[in-house]
Formats: sequence, structure tokens, C-alpha cells
Amino acid sequence: MSAPVPHGPGSGEASPWVTRWAHLVRPGGSVLDVACGGGRHARWFARRGWRVTAVDVDAAAVAALPSPIEGIVADLEDGAWPFEGRRFDAVVVTNYLWRPLMPTLLGALAESGVLIHETFAAGHESVGRPRSPAFLLAPGELIELTAGLRVVAYEDGFLEAPERFVQRIVAVREAAEAPAPARHHLRRPEPQPAG
Repeated sequence: MSAPVPHGPGSGEASPWVTRWAHLVRPGGSVLDVACGGGRHARWFARRGWRVTAVDVDAAAVAALPSPIEGIVADLEDGAWPFEGRRFDAVVVTNYLWRPLMPTLLGALAESGVLIHETFAAGHESVGRPRSPAFLLAPGELIELTAGLRVVAYEDGFLEAPERFVQRIVAVREAAEAPAPARHHLRRPEPQPAG
């Protein structure tokens, strides 16, 4: 019997990658959780005051999302994009890959919006599912798929508990007319003492 997984799709706990980089998302801003499943990331962001929209093909999973999360049932692979004209301060994607959707996801980012993406990579077929190359990123592929954004963090490697090969990225759509270079903190800024 394997040990319980501290985080992951079945745990209800948000991915440490997502929580590590959430400080880059505008406080109180809009977050889109793509292929949300049970909504672990939607719930995490909503509990912390972000306005969250979550989308998944599974109607039962979407129906179980608590208020104030806006739940949308949509087939992102064979249906129309349900957010035409909307922009989000963050787009969060974990354990999901549909390459034809990537340009649409990048287009859904508002100015200064953050893409937080983590999914399976080549090599994962040796330890579990998915095994099809259609659902596994090639080395460096997330960098290529996010061309035009400013990459703040990127990892491509192996994680344990559970064993998995992943690629993950945090990338920002920088403001076109920024007066000074944006400061994308690599750690959550420490609160400053008052006065």
C-alpha cells in the first residue's frame, strides 16, 4: 500500500507549484482554473479572496463547486471557448494538456496576467498515466508554447510521492507600456512592519 499523497488531484490540496507562485496574481483579481476537476485550485484561490472561474467538462464536478466560484461546464477540446472577450489576471492549468488550446489560454491573460501551468512530461510513461505522447510535454515544450510571455520560473524533471515527470512554468503577459521593469518576486514578499 502506498503512502497518502500530500497533494495532487485526489487529495484536495493545491499544488505547491501553484501556491508558491500565487503571490504574482493581482490581489482580488480574476483567476481561471482550466480543467478544474474537483476544483482544488479554484477553492484555494477563492478562500484567499480572488474572484474565481472554474471550467471542466465534468458537470457533476462543476456543480459541486462552492459559491462564490463561477463554475462553467464546457468541452474545451471539441466545443467553443466559453470566455470569448474575457481576460483573467491568472490562468491556472494543472495535469491537463491540449496543445491546440494554448494560444487561447495565452490570449485570455489580462495585461500583467500570470500563467501558472504544471502537467506531465516525457518520461512519465515509465511511472504511470498518461502514457500517450499526446498528453506528455517534450523537453522544453512549455517554454516554446508560451513564447511572447515573460518566463519567471520553469522546471522540467522528476518528482516523488507520487512519482511523476512534470514540466511547469510561471509566465507573465507584461504590460506593453510599463514605466519601469516589472518586479516579479521569486519569493512571496515578506510583510513590512507598520510605521
